[in-house]
Amino acid sequence: MMPPTEPPKKGSIRNQGSSGSGGSSSGGNGGQAVKFARRTSSGRYVTLSREDIDMSGDYTGDYMNYTVHIPPTPDRDNQPMESSSVAAKAEEQYVSNSLFTGGFNSVTRAHLMDKVTDSDSNQPDHVARGKAGFCQMPVCDGETIKDDRGNRVYPCECRFTICNDCFTDAQKGSGVCPGCKEPYRLGDYDDDQPDFSGGALPLPAPNKANGDRRMTSRKKGGDFDHNKWLFNETQGTYGHGTAYWPPEDSYDGDGGGMSGVLEAADKPFKPLSRIIPIPSGVISPYRLLIVIRLVFLGLFLAWRVKNPNEEAVWLWLISIICEIWFAFSWLLDIIPKICPINRSTDLVALKEKFEQPSPSNPTGRSDLPGIDLFVSTADPEKEPPLVTANTILSILSVDYPVEKLACYVSDDGGALLTFEAMAEAASFAELWVPFCRKHDIEPRNPETYFCLKGDPTKNKLQPDFVKDRRKIKREYDEFKVRINGLPDSIRRRSDAFNAREEMKMMKQMRDGGGDRSEPIRAQKATWMADGTHWPGTWVISAAEHARGDHAGILQVMLKPPSPDPVLGTPDDKLVDFSETDIRLPMFVYVSREKRPGYDHNKKAGAMNALVRSSAILSNGPFILNLDCDHYFYNCKAIREGMCFMLDRGGEDICYIQFPQRFEGIDPSDRYANRNNVFFDGNMRALDGLQGPVYVGTGCMFRRFALYGFDPPNPDRALNENKDTETQALNSSDMDPELDINLLPKRFGNSTMLSESIPIAEYQGRPLADHPAVKYGRPPGALRVPREPLDSSIVAEAVSVISCWYEDKTEWGDRVGWIYGSVTEDVVTGYRMHNRGWRSVYCITKRDAFRGSAPINLTDRLHQVLRWATGSVEIFFSRNNAFLATRRLKLLQRLAYINVGIYPFTSLFLIMYCFLPALSLFSGQFIVQTLSITFLVYLLIMTLCLIFLAILEVKWSGIELEEWWRNEQFWLISGTSSHLAAVIQGLLKVIAGIEISFTLTSKSASEDEDDVFAELYLVKWSSLMLPPIVIAMVNIISVCYAFARTIYSSTPSWSKFLGGAFFSFWVLAHLYPFAKGLMGRRRKTPTIVFVWSGLIAITISLLYIAINPPSSGGSGGSSFTFP
Repeated sequence: MMPPTEPPKKGSIRNQGSSGSGGSSSGGNGGQAVKFARRTSSGRYVTLSREDIDMSGDYTGDYMNYTVHIPPTPDRDNQPMESSSVAAKAEEQYVSNSLFTGGFNSVTRAHLMDKVTDSDSNQPDHVARGKAGFCQMPVCDGETIKDDRGNRVYPCECRFTICNDCFTDAQKGSGVCPGCKEPYRLGDYDDDQPDFSGGALPLPAPNKANGDRRMTSRKKGGDFDHNKWLFNETQGTYGHGTAYWPPEDSYDGDGGGMSGVLEAADKPFKPLSRIIPIPSGVISPYRLLIVIRLVFLGLFLAWRVKNPNEEAVWLWLISIICEIWFAFSWLLDIIPKICPINRSTDLVALKEKFEQPSPSNPTGRSDLPGIDLFVSTADPEKEPPLVTANTILSILSVDYPVEKLACYVSDDGGALLTFEAMAEAASFAELWVPFCRKHDIEPRNPETYFCLKGDPTKNKLQPDFVKDRRKIKREYDEFKVRINGLPDSIRRRSDAFNAREEMKMMKQMRDGGGDRSEPIRAQKATWMADGTHWPGTWVISAAEHARGDHAGILQVMLKPPSPDPVLGTPDDKLVDFSETDIRLPMFVYVSREKRPGYDHNKKAGAMNALVRSSAILSNGPFILNLDCDHYFYNCKAIREGMCFMLDRGGEDICYIQFPQRFEGIDPSDRYANRNNVFFDGNMRALDGLQGPVYVGTGCMFRRFALYGFDPPNPDRALNENKDTETQALNSSDMDPELDINLLPKRFGNSTMLSESIPIAEYQGRPLADHPAVKYGRPPGALRVPREPLDSSIVAEAVSVISCWYEDKTEWGDRVGWIYGSVTEDVVTGYRMHNRGWRSVYCITKRDAFRGSAPINLTDRLHQVLRWATGSVEIFFSRNNAFLATRRLKLLQRLAYINVGIYPFTSLFLIMYCFLPALSLFSGQFIVQTLSITFLVYLLIMTLCLIFLAILEVKWSGIELEEWWRNEQFWLISGTSSHLAAVIQGLLKVIAGIEISFTLTSKSASEDEDDVFAELYLVKWSSLMLPPIVIAMVNIISVCYAFARTIYSSTPSWSKFLGGAFFSFWVLAHLYPFAKGLMGRRRKTPTIVFVWSGLIAITISLLYIAINPPSSGGSGGSSFTFP
């Protein structure tokens, strides 16, 4: 195998056309000009020209000028990069401390933040510089001393960071450490600098005094461990393995590397994932029963068609139409379930392949690709900021290389409350994230962790765990108080600043001699903590500060971390993190620009804005999106997904869908809120086809697939490039129909965005460590540190989230999340499958994510209404699977057809639920007589359905009660939400009436004594009317038919039993609905009794009008109450 060429350099995107020392603030070709300004206390921008700044001589604290320094890279300058590293660090620090705003017809401005929140800690500057890797000496911005591996070196035991020049001055001067004021011990620093010129860096031997690798010769039970004793006595020289590190003399003299440690390409190939088939003893009978029921279903329908009920043709016709539709719907649902599979991952193999130390990588720097995590929120009232903050904290503390992570939160409401809550979360993360790493905390959502029942010290080895946990718990309680107090804090702050502005206006009016009788009309602005106007949505809306009219906002709250671990200090803050990596992932707050007259496309538009801005800032080849109420319950979930993406043959996987798991559900799961039948049954079955559908959250995407490209063809690429080296694709390779000149039409006019596409594609390839991997990248290609941010890059990110950027482009049509449906998630996944991509369903042993779900009946019905409405939209659009390409497999096509058709089943279900009542009122039945043939067919199909349910429960792992709850809610939602969705969809198609939906509330119950109090809350909705009518009609019909049969001279019990059986079938399915209407503690709303009475009276009058009693009747022909 020929050595691969270098991957495309991201520096080529950022370093176009401007030198590192120039005074221009442009980012180069396609870059965005930055206007450096300072906002005054009134919220206005005050800027100085270049000439004014040069002539001013000195700068006040209100006006500062910043020059963009673009560090030279090897591909455009042969000078070493160290010459501008300090300037680059200073620029990155400036970027992370600035709030960038901009948008349509406005200049992108960088506002230096004096204060983000009222509770910002006054941490000394030298401590912050020390944590960032700079010298802690005053007025010095040099880098701290590092060894040849890039690790930080501490000349003194107090771990005071200092640069080489300041250390030399201190030794020549007093010889005292500036930090602890203790004398430097001569020789200590020199002893820590061994000569590595002869070979690779040595690793510490097991017998060194390294605390994290000390071993004892006794087991936990006190028995003598001979193997450990022998290892200690022989100084670790017997054998090599992954359990113990090799001794220092394991390096050969000419730098040949570490003995016993192989390069990634030389190691035996180990797959990262494998497919576990369903046992044949379960799946074979399951498939056989499907065939049997299908045969008898056909025979039954044929018999029903050939044997009409001559006495009630209308009843027979309605029933046969409904039964044929039910048979068709059952086929669409059951046929895609014939190939379910299970999957497993190997996290050990992933670590060995991408993070194991080797001769070329002695420090074990990770070769894993980067990933950008998206969190979306829109309304801080329905989605509490504390919930979103806890989600962010769980993301920042995941078990994945810190330098490879980037978290983006999209605030589509542009609320200051969300912004300051995220700033508080970033501050608290400095404690929470190292605490999770030090003690291996799980789960890493602080609210969930501190509410866990059980012994928190279980499996915790650190002796200071209890002390640390107590301190972190206290800090988290204070953090919650600050978050919950933000609305009141913002209101009081804004009132104070608005009162000050009114006083200023009054003073100006008095000084100017104005009419004092006129009222003062000052804007009721929303103010930030540093005394400036919030550029987003104000609490009291105003022009350019409303929910649908505000500038784009981007704030880098946590800058990109250093590539090497940064250990804490013993006296750092509250907890000893001296042996823990204290770095934090990159964290960015984004609120896209909104202006009147533009269609912002709701959540899909917000996600596409994050895709573009993240491509400029971090460009992770993979994207994982979460709702604000879904958090990481398994800190290794990203690694689980990477096992599929980076495995052999994983280059054509567009996304990894994780199952949704919910908390706070009532134990009986009355309304099937867990939806386990879908997530563990249907989705697992689709995984055996072309892959599961995308369900909106908990999904890891391949960025290249989101850009609308077809999956790579390894065979074609191998034939075209069989004599060349592995390299990134150009535009014609990515899409033969895509012209380089048409890139702005598809992706917009951002050059940085267009040039980031081949980089993301290249970095997302599997590792080419096996001959069978035809489409991979070389090992070690992703160990290069990330380049620092500068203001031109951030300004470009602001420009791509403007409201006009998507005009005349293919965003939302082919690229990114697809527009035009309230269920944009299903459409987006369908488009990828339709282009030939496949997806994978990843069920982890420990739930990957957990979130909240509505347990109230009304909220649940509205949630299902939105899903069903989106399905109706899909059916009437070009995304209908009937119009799919040949790349969509047959069974996958049937599954997508079912997605668009299932709401229409409600039309037939409504009629079928009324059939028992009509049968009982009329005295007729769907068949003329209850023949043996009819009963045998009915019995066989019912038994087949029962056994199919049992086997499905067996291979899917769900419980039988969950299956029954799902059946019950299928009828409840089918007669309410699905029917309303069909009506809304038809209105939109025929009359053009747009569909609006209500955002699902994520807030918890206000009743602290009962966490399920919301379950019993009855909120009236028109969706409840059809099920109420169905239940009342069936109850009245059973009572009426029973009384009529008893007092009849010739009672027909067979017809009564037939109708009563189906009536009870309907009522049994509606039982959870009726229970929900009753509430609890006799708190049933009056409207329920009113509607029930009206319906009963209406039905009685209707029957009397249709079938009036005869006056001359005699005997049992006419019915009278006794």
